[in-house]
Amino acid sequence: MVIPRPGSERVGPERPDSYYAATAPGLDRRPALAGREAADVCVVGAGFTGVSAALHLAERGYSVIVLEAERVGWGASGRNGGQVGSGLRESMDELERTLGPSRAEAAWSLCEEAKAIIADRIARHGIECDWRPGNLLASTRERHLGWIETEAEFCRRRFGYRGYRMLSRAEMQEEVASDCYVGGRMDAGGGHLHPLRFVRGMAAAADGAGARIFEDSRVERVRWGRPAEVSTARGSVKAEHVVLAGNAYLGRLEPGIESRIMPIVSHQLATEPLGERRARSLIKSGACVHSTRFVVDYYRCTSDHRLLFGGGETCSDRPLHDPRAFVRRYMLRVFPQLADVGVDYAWSGRLAITMNRLPHVGRIAPNGFFAHGFSGHGVALTQIAGKLIAEAVAGTAERFDVLAGLRHRSFPGGAWFRHPLLVLGMLYYTLRDKL
Repeated sequence: MVIPRPGSERVGPERPDSYYAATAPGLDRRPALAGREAADVCVVGAGFTGVSAALHLAERGYSVIVLEAERVGWGASGRNGGQVGSGLRESMDELERTLGPSRAEAAWSLCEEAKAIIADRIARHGIECDWRPGNLLASTRERHLGWIETEAEFCRRRFGYRGYRMLSRAEMQEEVASDCYVGGRMDAGGGHLHPLRFVRGMAAAADGAGARIFEDSRVERVRWGRPAEVSTARGSVKAEHVVLAGNAYLGRLEPGIESRIMPIVSHQLATEPLGERRARSLIKSGACVHSTRFVVDYYRCTSDHRLLFGGGETCSDRPLHDPRAFVRRYMLRVFPQLADVGVDYAWSGRLAITMNRLPHVGRIAPNGFFAHGFSGHGVALTQIAGKLIAEAVAGTAERFDVLAGLRHRSFPGGAWFRHPLLVLGMLYYTLRDKL
């Protein structure tokens, strides 16, 4: 069972057209795994989930080896929008109806802890990742305002959360220089960061805690047992526990969990520098923004006063003919006043979604763990997932089981037809966005 290479999506190990790769400090390439090794825990994947788990485990005194097919943060962790929000993708009032009051409250507490972990990591390890507060949900339809306000009131009443503030149409237009929105909800407890700098900073902290990270070490097979054996083309690791953290790049490594996630491709651009005044005119507070559209727009301004804009999703690794023009069309729908602005970078990357847009976390018998399918909320949720996996390895799984207890269904159509069916679904909801 071999993880397929990303193929046409691959631009190079450093993704030269990515703003993040261009603005993250260069790091020496870590060695590839060669020969036989042993560890308490072997982690597959050096993105947010894998590095978070490795750091938490190493801090607990476990010997940890991380195997990364490319380089640290090469996948979604080094390409995403960098947005950190509160809660889960599903509204918390709806989730309580599904899970019940106690489990919903436990899930909310874990999400709040996830944000605290980010703050702690940045402060304790001195990670320079351009953290800025503020996360704004922008409503494109009047009918959306009702449910986001209902959730804000629910979180205030049930969990005592006072970070949400509703914005009227006029307040929204004062905050974001666009006519696309009828209102919104500001989350003072959220924010945004440079994701590649953050994951590289965590990897450096994991190194310091004793974890060993091998790059260019694509896992070809996991032979489950006690101990398990994880094999690459040039070496192998025997481990008492294995953590699968490949997310959208998991491939066919573990078919038993692959059907619960769907890899999709998201696209972003970074404009030329706008200057501080013009950048501030677009988003007054400097918060990051994401819309209530099904195919979401998400954007923010950087510390060097560019607009980073994500728009459009595709279900194929086939490269876009003109990625700059593709995303720019979405950007100009929101900010037509940027028609004169050049685009310096454009890039794409896979993320994994689940049917219910909740993270898929669980066990693989007899000694495996996995966490993936964060559905656009991975910057924060991967941090708590890594901590809960470390707790479960240590023998305390009560909190791990809060996330592991979320129910998931396989995507309809199986491996052959799930992508065509998702394309049809996205076309349907895109049409609804327009009506």
